Amino acid sequence: MPYLTKEKKAGFFADFGGKSENTGSIEGQVALLTERINSISLHLKANKKDFSTNRGLMQMVGKRKRLLTYLSKHNLQGYRQLIEKLGLRK
Repeated sequence: MPYLTKEKKAGFFADFGGKSENTGSIEGQVALLTERINSISLHLKANKKDFSTNRGLMQMVGKRKRLLTYLSKHNLQGYRQLIEKLGLRK
């Protein structure tokens, strides 16, 4: 059973990217990565010695950070709205 269905993924892009077909939007990608990070974090709380999943989690966190940095440089207002909506920082 996949953790994320097509409908749920389309919902993320519709909520954050404008349209469900807009899968290239930075906001939608960050929201999707955040969902995956939260899912994997729950897995790692139960399986502390799963080191390969931990490495994948760190790669996803890094990718999300790079996308957020890009967004903050090109669209500061959208960046602030996104981190507030996702609850990522202060």
